Amino acid sequence: MTDIPQQKRKLAFIGLGVMGGPMAGHLARAGHDVTVFNRTHSKAEAWVAKYGGKSAPTPRAAAADAAIVFSCVGNDSDLREVTVGENGAFAGMQRGALFVDHTTASAQVAVELELAARGAKLAFLDAPVSGGQAGAEQGVLTVMVGGDPAAFETARPVIAHYARAVTLMGPAGAGQKTKMVNQICVAGVIEGLAEGLAFAQRAGLDARRVVEAISKGAATSWQMENRSATMIDGKFNFGFAVDLMRKDLRIALEEAHANGAQLPVIALIDQFYARLQKQGHGRLDTSSLMKLLVDK
Repeated sequence: MTDIPQQKRKLAFIGLGVMGGPMAGHLARAGHDVTVFNRTHSKAEAWVAKYGGKSAPTPRAAAADAAIVFSCVGNDSDLREVTVGENGAFAGMQRGALFVDHTTASAQVAVELELAARGAKLAFLDAPVSGGQAGAEQGVLTVMVGGDPAAFETARPVIAHYARAVTLMGPAGAGQKTKMVNQICVAGVIEGLAEGLAFAQRAGLDARRVVEAISKGAATSWQMENRSATMIDGKFNFGFAVDLMRKDLRIALEEAHANGAQLPVIALIDQFYARLQKQGHGRLDTSSLMKLLVDK
């Protein structure tokens, strides 16, 4: 990650949640001129107090004169609102400017907005991220990008301020489809780990010693290294929430329905997460699948 930009740019960042806030912060700390917008204005003001730059009252105002506008919001409807809505960024951007979206959204909305951007003489990249809040704070996210190669090359060195891997996956929507693959794999690993740890406990084994033994072999994973200890302790307040994972799995299941892919395991895990939501655990992290196996 570079501390000093090769070229200072005028940037905008829309959405300052647990991901967007630190991502925008890396851009400001790298020396870029960053204007931010957040639906809750006090959060934007707090960001400015911490990182400098300035806040704007609307996405349209934030995007004015920006060479690149970034966003990280909640879902498809939020994304449409901040881009093509009445006060959306597209209306404020100069011809030739670039919009980079880091929201985990559908591939359909990515294609839709890329076409809208082209019609307005703008460029659009769908660029969902993986790595969670810790990855955003540490500037080591993985970014999967869909869109025009020339636009990608413009964005890549700027995105690199908060990412360790930035990969062009194909045309518009390819970034979102790659993120779906990521979430499919992550959900399967979490459920497998939860079942394994619950089995170890039922079998009378020391689950920590089990993890120590098997983490050196083929069973190891990021989830095992970073979540097994807290899962064993019954602590589930770390990182990505059940509510957000359900949103992501719904997107993947809808895409699978459209393209004919079979996701039987993910359909089942989605039901497990739905059970956690019904129990009032939607804000717990995704490793809370363990609760369904050990709670009585």
